[in-house]
Amino acid sequence: MPDAQLTPMPLHPERELAVAYARRTVRQSLSTLLALDERLGTIVARAREPGIGMIRLLWWRDALIALDTAPPPAEPLLAAAAALRPDRIAGSELAAMADGWEVLFDDPDLGIETAMTHAGQRGTQLFTLIGRVLGPAAQLSRLASAGEGWALADLARHYAPPERRQPLLAAAQAPLESAMATPWPVSLRPLGMLAALALQDVRRGADALRPPASSARLLRVLAHRWTGR
Repeated sequence: MPDAQLTPMPLHPERELAVAYARRTVRQSLSTLLALDERLGTIVARAREPGIGMIRLLWWRDALIALDTAPPPAEPLLAAAAALRPDRIAGSELAAMADGWEVLFDDPDLGIETAMTHAGQRGTQLFTLIGRVLGPAAQLSRLASAGEGWALADLARHYAPPERRQPLLAAAQAPLESAMATPWPVSLRPLGMLAALALQDVRRGADALRPPASSARLLRVLAHRWTGR
């Protein structure tokens, strides 16, 4: 079985930066959770046939649930996911994120109800689990709002057809404004960085999104790291 602690988890550059600013002792777990979300999203983005994409998502969901009762198969990311159990993260909790991605196959037009379901099952779940890794289970309301808003903004930026981007960003505004209303504690700022970038997208609008990992976005990340805002 691959060594989960040594398996590299390549991530989007902005997510890599968030991991880099986390405490050294939690970076592997944070990287694994973000990499799992990216893997599930890649399945959706690359699925030419919805039925085949759903089969792949179901395989991952079942494989994640099985981690609670059996050793992982010879898949590096699943091996890394199995190593999250010391952080009290069950495979069934990880599998819930697959459900959030699956709903996108049922509504390719990304209606608001579908988007909100996705944001809750994917974003809120992901941010809550990462919050558990980063520190004591506190500020759950902030994490839930940040995760919901971040998922909506990420959906708009990376997955939505052009005509759906602005409505998704508009839906993300309230939860993100709530999550960013007060400074984030230092321990949670790796997550706060992602929420801050999502709120920047919301405020700029779909027609003025800055390129990923651009200097202006990286400066926003650094500002949040130092101020928590």
